[in-house]
Amino acid sequence: MTTTPRMDIWKTAPALMKGMYAFQQAASAAGLDPVVGELVKIRASQINRCAYCLDMHLADARKNGESQLRLDLLPAWEEAGDLFTERERAALALTEAVTELTDGFVPDEVYERAAKHFDESELAALIGQIVAINSWNRFNVTVRGLPQSLRDGAVQDTAR
Repeated sequence: MTTTPRMDIWKTAPALMKGMYAFQQAASAAGLDPVVGELVKIRASQINRCAYCLDMHLADARKNGESQLRLDLLPAWEEAGDLFTERERAALALTEAVTELTDGFVPDEVYERAAKHFDESELAALIGQIVAINSWNRFNVTVRGLPQSLRDGAVQDTAR
């Protein structure tokens, strides 16, 4: 598979992207804990294999003080012991259920778990964040959005 970008969707469909950005801003402004917000954005982006969004949200999380250990173990959060709080774990479970929709719906127990840890307003914001990042992931995976660090040449893979 090639990673050559297919289109610059921001230039091709500016009104669409402006609408998506407004939706993201509304979901972000709704009062959800920013740590939880970044964790769900990263987890959904991992599931959706969106390099563009992973690059952005991992950088944001690190800049805001998130530990590398938690970022490294995020894909295995269920087995990471107490590294993630119960509130974060409930948000991550909801993120996975909404992102994967394996059975075509979000299971009641997953929703109820999240509802125990978030008041109704926070839960609405959490759902908004999950839906927004899934939409961004799908745009970027479809058009093969090139991560910022690769576009700028700012990051060089020196591990090899």
